[in-house]
Amino acid sequence: MQQDDGRLEVYLAHRSALVDYATPIMGSRAHAEDVVQDAYFRFVRVAEVGAGLEQPVAYLYRVVRNLALDALRRRSNEQQQQAEPVSWQVPPGPATPEQQAVDREALHRVIQALAELPFEARLAFEMKRLGGFTLQQIAVRLGISVPSAHRLVRDAMLKVALKLREPEN
Repeated sequence: MQQDDGRLEVYLAHRSALVDYATPIMGSRAHAEDVVQDAYFRFVRVAEVGAGLEQPVAYLYRVVRNLALDALRRRSNEQQQQAEPVSWQVPPGPATPEQQAVDREALHRVIQALAELPFEARLAFEMKRLGGFTLQQIAVRLGISVPSAHRLVRDAMLKVALKLREPEN
């Protein structure tokens, strides 16, 4: 790094004032010091690319302010994301009697579709979807190739999906 233009001296001379400037924005002196340190790295990078600064102190203050505001935005976004649960994280409320009947009918159709499958296809489907086995593990267990295991699982899933789409009798 080149320091022949006196950037380190400028930074060191104004470091304390920059931390004081960033502290109210960040809400803590520790966070402000982190921002000021990041500002120094940006200040040095400008020197590395050979850009001259007419007002280096003003540049430092602007960089500190921008970094502090960016950090606040990032922190706010993180807090908001943590505060708002994702829809799949929220447990469902109690099911209505109608929903229970629909769910029971769907379960009955799945059971019926699985009962119509050949033994190997049903076992492969259950291992994959209910047991969490990999296709490799299924293939070894059933003594078949991985593509054959994939085909069994895929065909079983298709059969279940088609059974669920059939109109009610």
